[in-house]
Amino acid sequence: MECVFGLFLLLLTLVHASPATTEPCELDEEGVRCSCNFSDPRPDWSSAFQCTAATDVEFYGGGRSLEPFLNRVDTEADLGQFTDIIRSLPVTRLTMRAARVPTRILFGALRVLGHSGLKELTLENFEVTGTAPPRRLEAVGPDLNTLNLRNVSWATRDAWLAELQQWLKPGLRVLSIAQAHPLNFSCEQVRVFPALATLDLSDNPELGERGLISALCPHKFPSLQVLALRNAGMETPSGVCSALAAARVPLQGLDLSHNSLRETAGAPSCDWPSQLNSLNLSFTGLQHVPKGLPAKLSVLDLSYNRLDRKPRPDELPKVGNLSLKGNPFLDSESHSENYDAGVVTDTATSSLAVGLSGTLALLLGDRLFV
Repeated sequence: MECVFGLFLLLLTLVHASPATTEPCELDEEGVRCSCNFSDPRPDWSSAFQCTAATDVEFYGGGRSLEPFLNRVDTEADLGQFTDIIRSLPVTRLTMRAARVPTRILFGALRVLGHSGLKELTLENFEVTGTAPPRRLEAVGPDLNTLNLRNVSWATRDAWLAELQQWLKPGLRVLSIAQAHPLNFSCEQVRVFPALATLDLSDNPELGERGLISALCPHKFPSLQVLALRNAGMETPSGVCSALAAARVPLQGLDLSHNSLRETAGAPSCDWPSQLNSLNLSFTGLQHVPKGLPAKLSVLDLSYNRLDRKPRPDELPKVGNLSLKGNPFLDSESHSENYDAGVVTDTATSSLAVGLSGTLALLLGDRLFV
């Protein structure tokens, strides 16, 4: 039992600490944020105990492997009297960076964290090794709201999401997967994510439109409202539309910024999601407004493209908030009063646009419109 609780304390402390840090773990003056740097060859693990009072905990592993702990940890042990202690810990946000972790230890830690109030988990620069252990019927992981995965590799390849999903309660609302190796899901094994509202697949330049079709497992994301695909290898609006149609997701917000988009002659027209009301096409190299945009949008971002003239009214949908800043035509012609700072506002829908953009910004952590 001591080993199980020790494992919890070990994995409760994963961060990005400064190389100049003299102590492995530091608690800020407010007692809210605790960060540990365990990159030293012989780290002082006992320093982690000061993090038990923090709500935001980060652990930087320096690329070390936790495999030596396998023979010291019983991930199947009964938590017994420690359950109440774990529930009393205030941690709500946990970040773990730069480590090689056996799958058995990771899922064992999730089982322990299932008794905590953890709401946001981030794994970054992580290598998950070994095969997944069978999940105990009574073993349920944390009730996460947000899960962020960046540069995480899994030994179980395309089965990783289905295996991870078994150790999480079904209330996950935000899932971010960046720099995946590769971004493949075994859709047959993946269960429904009933509450997932935001899926961020940004910073996966090898994903592409075919990969997007595979990643958006049909009928597995029934509540999806916001999809972020920044720098995700998207090439054509029609290709993205086809992937979204195949997945049958009820999107309200779509971020395609930082992709090199082009329109191919003879390409099929876009059948955008019927509920779409916010579209980000900034930094996509567009030379003109794409054809076939939805007839009405609350927010349309066409900023920092290559538009050499002001779009005609018949080229644009009815839009509440239109951003055109950073395009060449704004440097070569005087602005009309409706184009102040590159933004056109339809007064009939401006309040709706402001409210929607604020909601989407919250869902994506202010990263939807960049």
